[in-house]
Order: sequence, then C-alpha cells, then structure tokens
Amino acid sequence: MELFTPDFGLVFWMFVAFILLFLVLAKWGWPVIIKMMDQRANTIDQGVEDARKAKEQLDNARAEAQKYVKEAQARQAEMLREAAKMKTDIIEEARNEAQAAAKKEMDAARLAIEQARKEAELSFRNEVGRFSIDIAEKMMRERMSDNKAQTELVNKLLDEIEKN
Repeated sequence: MELFTPDFGLVFWMFVAFILLFLVLAKWGWPVIIKMMDQRANTIDQGVEDARKAKEQLDNARAEAQKYVKEAQARQAEMLREAAKMKTDIIEEARNEAQAAAKKEMDAARLAIEQARKEAELSFRNEVGRFSIDIAEKMMRERMSDNKAQTELVNKLLDEIEKN
C-alpha cells in the first residue's frame, strides 16, 4: 500500500510547487484569463445587442417595405382607374364626334335634298308657266283673230279697270 500513501517530503514539495504555481497564476495568468473572459462576455453582449438592433432594423425595413408596397398598389389602382376613365372619355368623345359628323352629313344631305326639291319645283313652275303662256297665247290668237272679239275684250278690260 505504499503506492497509495505518499511520503511527507513528496507532499511538502507538491504543496510548495502548488503554492508557487498558484502565486504565478494569480499574478500573471488569472488576470489575463479573467480579462479575456470579460472581453468575450462583452463581445457576446455586444453581439446580442447588435442582433437585437439588426432585428429592429429588419422589422422597420419590412414595415417600410410593406408601406411602400401598399402605396404602390394604391398608385396602381389609381392609375388603373384613371386609365379606365380616360378610355371611357375617349370612347365617349369618339362617339360624340361620330354623332356630330353623322348629324352634319344628315343636315348636309337634308339641305341638298331641300335645294334639289326647290330647284325642281322652280323648274316645274317655270315649265308650267311657259306652257300656260303658250296655251294662252294660242287661245288669244284664235279668239283675237277677228276685230269684233278684240273690241269686246278691250271694252271688258276697261270696265274692270274702272270698277277697281
């Protein structure tokens, strides 16, 4: 059992070595280790804070992007409404112009027909008047062939003039 029970000298030198190692580590080792652990803890805390800020920025960016998307959709809807209104206005304007052109053509045709009718009527009256004069001339020549008929006609006309 001597292997399991150490000598007093061995324990003493182990204790001295442990104290020396403890003092060396306490003076130069642990402050560096503690400093590194503090730096690591600060780095982790800073990383967590940066991650939180990044998440906030991402949330803000998403909200802003959503706002822009809604705004763009509203603009698109407005543009579509304006396009539909413009289409309706253009169709209505074309319809009105076509109706105005058709009315103008109808009025022009009506005027041309009226003028042609008046010209035909005037021509007809002139023809009838000329035929009437020709017939009256022929009748007068026949009736006025003798002097007695001429005298009667002149007397009759003078009597009518005196009455009026």
